[in-house]
Amino acid sequence: MSEMNLTLKIWRQKNAADKGKMVDYKVNSISEHMSFLEMMDVLNEQLINSGDDPVAFDHDCREGICGSCSMFINGEAHGPVKGTTTCQLHMRSFKDGDTIYIEPFRANAFPVIKDLVVNRSSFDRIQQSGGFISVNTSGNTQDANATAIPKHDADLAMDAAACIGCGACVATCKNSSAMLFVGAKISQYALLPQGQVEAKDRAQNMVAQMDAEGFGNCTNTGACEVECPKGISISNIARMNREYLSGSIIG
Repeated sequence: MSEMNLTLKIWRQKNAADKGKMVDYKVNSISEHMSFLEMMDVLNEQLINSGDDPVAFDHDCREGICGSCSMFINGEAHGPVKGTTTCQLHMRSFKDGDTIYIEPFRANAFPVIKDLVVNRSSFDRIQQSGGFISVNTSGNTQDANATAIPKHDADLAMDAAACIGCGACVATCKNSSAMLFVGAKISQYALLPQGQVEAKDRAQNMVAQMDAEGFGNCTNTGACEVECPKGISISNIARMNREYLSGSIIG
């Protein structure tokens, strides 16, 4: 089993008001089979044992599902492996003697709470503004399979619904645009008949909330799709724009 000694340059920031700075750490005997977060656990155990404050970072499922473990690693959202979240990134992607830069996702709409933890509640507010559907719960509910949906549309909706809301698209975009995220959340409903009840208002409300949160506009460079761990297509941004325009005309 190959082990490595690494230098970590990690962003440390006590709170939102603190200026923050990069701090150097050494970790030794790191197994290539460890996940990136397990390596961070080793560092934090080392810091705690020495009486220092551990590095704060978000994590939950550690299975690439929840989107919590968002880190900017060596200048890339989630690190060097495409289609992979930070928690699914393994240390075999690095080599002995490497220096690894670890920073939080940076955007005005993602203020740093502490160290590598950012506040992504702006995404929650965007979804709350329109990311839902009306369902009859009066006792006259219909079976999910009662409405026939073309497979192509169902597949596209599922692809959009794969978005885990990690924010890599925002962190990667030079304008800190959330349009890939919003486009995916709008598309997963726009493509299905169940999403047509609120269709007129959904895009209008979600785009308005996105703008209110301070996210930038799309740069059309496609960096968001490249860095997205779930490979969400920028075609969802085009669909969002169509839904927005349609809602404007109908409204």
